[in-house]
Amino acid sequence: MTWIFALTGAAVAGLAVLAWPAARVFAAARALRAEVDLARSRVRAREEAFSKISPTADPDSR
Repeated sequence: MTWIFALTGAAVAGLAVLAWPAARVFAAARALRAEVDLARSRVRAREEAFSKISPTADPDSR
């Protein structure tokens, strides 16, 4: 019976060890998403500025 408690404790400790890197990965993914959104908005602003300068430019011709 004690070996069941020992294995359960080891499993919980293993999960606790994995929880820290998982939290860091989720935080990094959130930061990456924010950077991608910022870059996307900058590109969109440049595309709009270019389309105002060049009215013959077709933004859908990618």
